[in-house]
Amino acid sequence: MVRGPGATPPAPRDVPGALARRVLLPAAILWVAVVGIGLLLAEIPENGINERFVELRVPALDTVTTYVSGAASTMVVIATAIVVSAIVWWTSRQWWLAIVPLVALSLEAIVFLTSSMVVGRDRPDVDQLDHAPPTASFPSGHTGASTSVYLSFALLATRIRNGVLRVTVIVICAAMPVAVALSRVYRGMHHPTDVLAGLVVGATCALIAWTWMPAREPAPADAPTDEVPAAR
Repeated sequence: MVRGPGATPPAPRDVPGALARRVLLPAAILWVAVVGIGLLLAEIPENGINERFVELRVPALDTVTTYVSGAASTMVVIATAIVVSAIVWWTSRQWWLAIVPLVALSLEAIVFLTSSMVVGRDRPDVDQLDHAPPTASFPSGHTGASTSVYLSFALLATRIRNGVLRVTVIVICAAMPVAVALSRVYRGMHHPTDVLAGLVVGATCALIAWTWMPAREPAPADAPTDEVPAAR
């Protein structure tokens, strides 16, 4: 497991450098990769897979995917991230830990919005069960946002002391983005590669946010020094 923020607050002078090197730089590299892959996939048809999902549609699954997809909508994801971040700050008093979901979601939104404008991929040519937002199909914004937020929650949950609760929260948070991805394809809103890219973008943004200010190892009290003892 990649170590996340530690218990020691970051020095104010370290924050700008950490944001530049550990957040903005990897996010820029991610953006270039997403745009490059998106441009390669933009003209590749995937309607065959989407049509198979259309054939699986039944009223019960229509209803379930409506709620799952809705849970990844912009306002719901933002509200969820804010509430969880507030709870983490209240219980830990560690702002540098509490902002992890907000940093992850902010990065995902920037990468998604700007890359989708450049790629401009059309949505699947099938009957769509939702109103299509003005953004393009690649990458999936719903999938990316839910992945960035819920994976952030899963990483935060590794700090829960109760073993049963810790595992339960991690499993639920890991399953949610997968459910969103399947729902978006099922509802005809995205190609399979769109949601796969959303999963990768969201997961990368969550890991970037988790490691934005890594824990610092305290110097051992009995560590050897280079000082020469004074002669007696």
